[in-house]
Amino acid sequence: MKVKPKKKNTFKKIVSKLHLWLGLTVGFFVLIISITGALYVFKDEIQNVLKKDYIHHNEQNISQKKILPLKILEQKVEAQTNEKYPIHWAEIPLDKTKSYKFFYYERNPNAWNYFDEFVIYKTAYVNPFTGKVLALEDEKNGFFNIVKFIHWSFLLKSDWGTYIVGIPVLIFLIMLISGIILWWPKNKKARKQRFWFQWKNIKSWRRKNYDLHSILGFYASFFALILTLTGLFYAFFFVQAALYYAFSGGETKYPDFSNIKTKAPIELRDSTTLDKIAANVEKLYPSASAYSLDFGYEHLDDHEHPNYEVYVKQLDYSYHINHQVIFDENSGEVLFNRPHQKKNFGEKFVAANYDIHVGAILGIWGKILAFIISLICASLPITGFLVWKGRKFK
Repeated sequence: MKVKPKKKNTFKKIVSKLHLWLGLTVGFFVLIISITGALYVFKDEIQNVLKKDYIHHNEQNISQKKILPLKILEQKVEAQTNEKYPIHWAEIPLDKTKSYKFFYYERNPNAWNYFDEFVIYKTAYVNPFTGKVLALEDEKNGFFNIVKFIHWSFLLKSDWGTYIVGIPVLIFLIMLISGIILWWPKNKKARKQRFWFQWKNIKSWRRKNYDLHSILGFYASFFALILTLTGLFYAFFFVQAALYYAFSGGETKYPDFSNIKTKAPIELRDSTTLDKIAANVEKLYPSASAYSLDFGYEHLDDHEHPNYEVYVKQLDYSYHINHQVIFDENSGEVLFNRPHQKKNFGEKFVAANYDIHVGAILGIWGKILAFIISLICASLPITGFLVWKGRKFK
């Protein structure tokens, strides 16, 4: 009597080959993306320590002093920095013990790499009561910005470098799903062995390496799925559209307010217009963290704004709560005000996507979690390669 051979799980065999082939294809890219993501997570906390001497201007008796008009501050900053290009925008904190930040930012649309694309990217930290430049930071060549753009575009031009990063991340998303399928045990006994390391009587490095890959990969995979999807949000429009559609309850169009435009005659615009806009923002949102004002000059990339919109950031540590105010750029009057509370859930998700991606949505503990998950994701290509090598070259 012939004994019939046991049927192999054909589906898992196919998934295993797919997982292996994809891992060998994009493993190196996943390693780089994950490491740079981990390095970038605590950027704000580290920079707050390194820049503590000029984040706050330390001007005394500020309650008895007046902040200089923005155009006067602009002139003083330009006289001290002597930069070739005009100031692009300023970030103004509501906490007046903090320095104002003036940004020089010019982007060359014809470049093919990061260092040529950003012609200049500098931040001047300024005492708003005296106009003194406390520090001029070269953001373009700063450690964290280079790390960010390795993570963002592999230091290629942003317009298409994001796709070069996005493709391996999209493949990694498939690998996470296939990895969960491969990990999933077929019975209760096997399930117990796969939830934690059973190394008491194990001496083989191959078995320990396999457990590191499968067990750490399993525990990290659910959080890694979130980090991956929020990262793909920046690479592919179809991901943005799909996530917005899902979180907005079926909306297919993002709210558009480009029809709201300046109506007052240009003769009303003068050196005080920006100060009027600033005063209106602070009147509307006195408890906010900061807001940004564009100085309205022409730039190398010829990027035109449909109207004068001001972004108001509510929290110091996070971007997910923000408000939108549109102004008449000639008179400085408010034309439209859209606080965070009035946005639909899809808009709120879009605003929160960055904070979810870096873990800031949950504060410092969320960042610690994102850091750990990023390191585990960085380890998976290494342990996965060793699993393949151990089987291939026994």
